[in-house]
Amino acid sequence: MKQYLLLGQTLSFSGNPLLAPWENVTHHNSAGGVLITGDRITAVDNADTQKRAHPDATIVDYGDALIHAGFVDAHMHYPQTRMIASWGKQLIDWLNTYTFPEESRFGDRAYADAVAADTLDLALAHGTTTLTSFCTIHPESVDAFFGAAAQRNMAVVAGKTCMDRNAPDTLVDTVKSAYDDSKALLEKWHGKGRATYAITPRFSPTSTPDQLQTLGDLWAENPDCLMQTHLSEQLPEIAWVKDLYPTSRDYLDTYETHGLLGAKGLYGHSIYLEPREIDRLAEVGAAVVHCPTSNTFIGSGLCDVLGLARAGVAMGLATDTGGGSSFSMLRTMAAAYEIGQLRGDVLHAAQLMWLATEGSAATLHKSGQIGHLGTGAMADITVLDLAATPLIAQRVNSAENVWDQLFPTIMMGDDRSIKDVWVAGSRVT
Repeated sequence: MKQYLLLGQTLSFSGNPLLAPWENVTHHNSAGGVLITGDRITAVDNADTQKRAHPDATIVDYGDALIHAGFVDAHMHYPQTRMIASWGKQLIDWLNTYTFPEESRFGDRAYADAVAADTLDLALAHGTTTLTSFCTIHPESVDAFFGAAAQRNMAVVAGKTCMDRNAPDTLVDTVKSAYDDSKALLEKWHGKGRATYAITPRFSPTSTPDQLQTLGDLWAENPDCLMQTHLSEQLPEIAWVKDLYPTSRDYLDTYETHGLLGAKGLYGHSIYLEPREIDRLAEVGAAVVHCPTSNTFIGSGLCDVLGLARAGVAMGLATDTGGGSSFSMLRTMAAAYEIGQLRGDVLHAAQLMWLATEGSAATLHKSGQIGHLGTGAMADITVLDLAATPLIAQRVNSAENVWDQLFPTIMMGDDRSIKDVWVAGSRVT
C-alpha cells in the first residue's frame, strides 16, 4: 500500500485546551513527520525517526510549514454561496431579502450541482476538509451536495432544510413532506461512504409545532443521525419565537418539547442563552457551534465561548457561509479571537486551532476520525504556509516561538496561506 511521509512542523492535541491548560494538551514538533498509509494517518513522530522506520515511503517535505488536521466547518449553508457578502441586513430581513430568493433556485438539480461543486472546491482551497451544511427544502439540493462530496471523498454532514411556515411559497414544505423527504434522503445517504445525515429544521419560527414534532419523531427513529438547527442568534428572533410559542419556557424548549434536544444536536449561534438552556445543553451533551464572522457581519452579538465550554457545553467553530463573510477558517478563528477580546476572554492560538479542528469534529461525534492529527484518523490534512504574504512574513521574522509564527497567519491569513491539502490520503491541491 502506498505510503507518504509528510515532513514539517506538526501540531496536534491530546485534550481540550478550553478546559485544560493549553500547554498541557497541545503538542508541537518543529521537525515532525506524518506517515500516511492508504487513507489513514498511521504515525506522527519525529521526522528522523519516521524516515528510518519507513525508508520506502514517498517523502513530501514542507520545510517550515505547519502540518495539522484539516479544518472542520461545523455549520454553513452551501445554497448561500453565491450570495455571500450581501449588504446591510440583520437576520430576518436578510433571510427574506437575500436567502430565500436564492434558495428557491435549488429545485433545479443542475444549479444545485454547480453550486455544490463550487462550495466544496472553495472549502478545500481554504484548507477545510469537512463541511456541515444546511441544504434547502428540495431533495435535489441534498443529492447534489452529498454527490459532490462523494466525488471528492470528503467527510460531510448535511440535510434537507425543513420549513412549513413563515417562508415564501417556493420554500415551504409540509409536515408530511418534511418527514417523508428527510427519511428517504437519510436512508439514501447516511453512513454511505463518508456521508452523515443531519435532520434539519431551519429554526423554530419557520416550522409549526407539528413539523418540529414529526422531525423529533424521525430523530428518535434514527438516533445515530445528527440534528442541526439554529438557536438564539438575535434578540428580535428570540422575541419572535416567544410570540410563536407562548407556552414554551425559552427558545430551547421549543425544540426540547418536540424531541429535538439530544446529545447529537448541533445548535448554531446560541448567543443569548438563559441559564436553564445552558444547563440543559450541558446535561444532554448537545453542542453549540460558534459562528463569529456571521455574528459580526449581520450584527447578532458576542457568543460566550469560554463560559459555555466551562459550563460543560461542547463547542465547535463554523463559517456560517453565507451569513458568514468568508470560507476561511483562518478568518473565522480571527473573528473568534476578536469576539473573545470584546468579551474580555482572550483565546490563545492553540485554543483557536483546536476549535477549528478537534472541537468541531467532537460536535459531529467524529473525534479521532477527522480533525485529528493522530494514528488511526483519516488522512484529512492541511498544511499552512506561515509566511504566505509579505506582511505576515515580516512579522514571523521576529517570532520567538511557534505561536508567534502561527498567530499572524490566523489573524491575517487566507487561502494564500494554504500550502497543501490532503483528503483521505490523496493530495488535492
